[in-house]
Parts: sequence; C-alpha cells; structure tokens
Amino acid sequence: MSDLMENLVSLCKRRGFIFQASEIYGGLNGFWDYGPLGVELKRNVKEAWWYDMVTGHDELTTVSGAPCPYTIVGLDSALIQNPKVWEASGHIGGFNDPMVDCKTCKLRAREDHVQETACPRKPSKMAGEHTDCELTSPRLFNLMFKTYVGALEDASSVAYLRPETAQGIFTNFKNVLDTARVKLPFGIAQVGKAFRNEINPRNYTFRSREFEQMEIEFFCPPDSAEQWYGYWRERRLQWYSSLGLKSDRLQLRDHHSDELAHYARGCADVEYRFPFGVSELEGIANRTDFDLKQHAEHSGKDLTYFDEATRERFTPFVIEPSAGVDRSVLAFLCEAFTEDEIPDEKGKLQKRTIMKFHPRLAPIKAAVFPLVKRDGMPELAMDIQRDIKRAGWMAFYDEKGAIGRRYRRQDEAGTPFCVTIDSQTLDDGTVTFRDRDSCEQWRVPRENCVSELSERLSL
Repeated sequence: MSDLMENLVSLCKRRGFIFQASEIYGGLNGFWDYGPLGVELKRNVKEAWWYDMVTGHDELTTVSGAPCPYTIVGLDSALIQNPKVWEASGHIGGFNDPMVDCKTCKLRAREDHVQETACPRKPSKMAGEHTDCELTSPRLFNLMFKTYVGALEDASSVAYLRPETAQGIFTNFKNVLDTARVKLPFGIAQVGKAFRNEINPRNYTFRSREFEQMEIEFFCPPDSAEQWYGYWRERRLQWYSSLGLKSDRLQLRDHHSDELAHYARGCADVEYRFPFGVSELEGIANRTDFDLKQHAEHSGKDLTYFDEATRERFTPFVIEPSAGVDRSVLAFLCEAFTEDEIPDEKGKLQKRTIMKFHPRLAPIKAAVFPLVKRDGMPELAMDIQRDIKRAGWMAFYDEKGAIGRRYRRQDEAGTPFCVTIDSQTLDDGTVTFRDRDSCEQWRVPRENCVSELSERLSL
C-alpha cells in the first residue's frame, strides 16, 4: 500500500470515517463500518446520486436529434429473493471465480489476481514466485452467500443474499409499469446492499464482501438503445467530475469484445486512478433484452411492453449504469486528501492535513466555535448551530482547545466553513467566517449566517 493510502487509512480511523467491522474481536476481512463522519459522507454521496438521477433531473434530453422526455422512478427490493431469480439470471450456474490456493503459505486468491498478490511468506515477491510456493490448480468458487429460510436447513429452504441489486428491478418491471403509469423510455433506480463472498477482499473498502450499489435499469425501445447507451456513458462520467473528481484521474474505458458479457452489446467503465492503481467505479452496459426474456421464460410471465403509439409489442432493451457506493466514497476520500503548509498564530509554517470535499459531499457543512467559554459566547454559538441545523445542514459545535487546533480538526473532517463568535461579536453583532481551503476569513452579521452559508455552499 502506498504512503498516501496508508496516511488516508490512518486519517479515516482517527477521524471516524471508517472502522474495521467487529474490530474488538479481531475484525472480519472484507467487512467495514462507517463512523460518524463516514456515514454522513456516504449518505451525501447517495443523496447526491438520487437527487441528480431520480428526483432532480429535468426529464428531457435529445436522442437521435429529437427531444425525448424520460422518467426515473425508485424501488427498494428485498435482500433475499426466491432462488429461482438467481437460476434465471445465471448466478447459480455461472457466478463463479477460479480460485487457487498455496499449499505452503495457505494463500487463497482469484487466479487472475495471483500475479498482483504479495506472497505472505515473502511480501517482496508475488504469489507463486517464491521457490517454496506450491499453487493448486484453479477450481470454481461460487460467490453467493448461502442461507436458509424457515425452520429447517435442507435443500428446500436454501436461499441466497443478493449478489447485485439489478435482478429485483427486472422482476418488478411489470409491477412498476402497471402502477407508476410510466411509458418507454423510463428507468428504475435503486440504492441498496449486495453481498459477494470475494475470495480475496483487498484495497481497503474497494473490494469488500458487503457493499452498496447505486444503479438504474433504463428500459427503452431496441432501435434507440445505442443512442441511450451513449447518453448514459457521458452523463455518468460527468456526474463524478461535477462532484470534484479530477479529469486527469478519471476516465471512461470501453470494454474490448473479449471482455463483454455474452448478452451485452456494449459496456464502458468509469475508472479512477486510486493510489493502488486504476480501477472501476461504475459500469454502463447495453444489456439488450436478455434479462427480461430470461425472467419471462423462467417465470412464465409476460414481460413485454405494448407501445400504444406504434401498436407494437416488444421486449425492451436495458441500459444499466451501475455504480459502487463504497468505491465512489473511497474515490472521493482519495481525491479530497491533501497536505499543505499554512502559517500558525506566530507566522511559522506548519503542516496541515485537509479533506477538500465538494460542499455537497462534506459530512459537516459548518462548525461553530465560541472563542472563549464566557461572556455568553457559548450560548450564542449554540444558537447559530441550531439555526444551521434547522436549515437542513449538519453543523458541529466545539468549544475545546485553542482556536487553531479546532480549525485543524475541522480541516481533517473536510468541513467547508467555520464560524467563530468572538469579542467583536459582542460589540457589533458580526461573526468570523473561515474558508477551509484558502483559510480566508471575513465578517458576517450574525443574522445572516444561514444565508451566507447557503450562498457559499451553492457555489
């Protein structure tokens, strides 16, 4: 792991972004807990996605040179589905990774990850390179977590934690069509947990066994699928850029023909250059009509669509933008992590760690400080904090330590603005605003704190 990644992981633990799950018992590989700051950051990422993709989009774009309105509606499907869902989707029969073991060092890894996995006995070498290594032949390993439904644990009660959220959308296609009064093209969006029994979880939270997805299944007529595929490729790339991921670290990579799933006509990955290498944040795929036809065949239900304008009946094609929440959060953490130097109260340069989150994503929008704990300053500071929270933003109150140390703590938390109540506040009713990135300070009337914050956060 690079020094940058080690420093970021240390900060995430120290400041309460991410903890190892069940840490007091030694943890469990591939599972993570989000702390007070982490849960706010993750929630903000999901809410930004939901607003931009579902509730806040303008429902109008241009496809093939003509205006084309569309609707996105939401869904929250169950974590455990009828096992027949996974038979139809191909997960029970084909959701396997080739796994190898080392008989000497007991390493277990996916076959395609062996050359980039360090040998436990000699970390300077990759698995299989050490003279003592003895790798087994690859064998298939199903990635789904198996469980049982009901009182008996036998073959009739076997079920699985869902390995993806998409299938719950496909099985509800007809229900949404009949109840939401939508017509093609339209999308169904879902944010939720999924589970994959990864052979070798790695790279911090990037590859975990429990993770969260944000995805849309966008249903459209077959003859416009390629245009919609192009639209979603560009729209999803732009979304990450709009929230602060730099263009030189962000890229859209089209899959080669030998990478495509058998049912896909096209697929592109939004990739980000992490400290551990370039890896996928999201995939956008033209899944054709494969999924609806599979479920129609296995369930015996009609999942076609009747177009009243053309009087045609057909199975819609599906464009799927599928993003990883945890991977996105990790990318925003990596992008935000910055170290610089600023002068202290005596003018001496001191090193500073700062999390430069986009204001929409920052866990805390403003921190409010009384300069000292007397003269009514704490009470006034708490009043301002309450005003900010009533406006709908997370605000933090802190009265402990020197003001410089309080600023540093909020810099590490990624808080865009700090508001300080001082002796001048008692004289003229103004407070000090401080910008996280530039350290610039300016005075604002106490009654304008919320409007000033609102204006600054929307820039």
